[in-house]
Amino acid sequence: MALHTQQSISGFIASEPQQTVTENGDTRLYVRIGQPHFRRNEDGSFTELEPSFHDMVAYRATAERALTRFAKGDSFIAEGYTRTFPVERDGQVVEAEEFVAKKLGHDLARTNYDVYRGRRSIAAEREAPLRQVSTPEPKSAVANALGF
Repeated sequence: MALHTQQSISGFIASEPQQTVTENGDTRLYVRIGQPHFRRNEDGSFTELEPSFHDMVAYRATAERALTRFAKGDSFIAEGYTRTFPVERDGQVVEAEEFVAKKLGHDLARTNYDVYRGRRSIAAEREAPLRQVSTPEPKSAVANALGF
């Protein structure tokens, strides 16, 4: 069977998450997201550039869960697709773009958190005992952006 892939995007939540409801009654999440950018210098160091900002939406259960778990400033990774659509601005019809997140989570490289898995079977508890996770030392912005 072929490997199934989709588009992905990562960045940070740049606005407070907003909840709306679609015409069908489904929950919709809207956020502005930022993506950091860096330039590699000749000496091997990096210069942080201005971030770019984009729109991201999610629907139904993904939107409902994201609304309770995400806040402005959180780092995320999302899987989904880019959607373009016409909008009117200043009397002109232009193409707007948004990322539709089908799956959305915090970026493990930049976020510390605990996971609650609920009740598990006795066999699963014996095979995978609860482990304590230590908090990593803070990194520079460049190291974080590069995933180091």
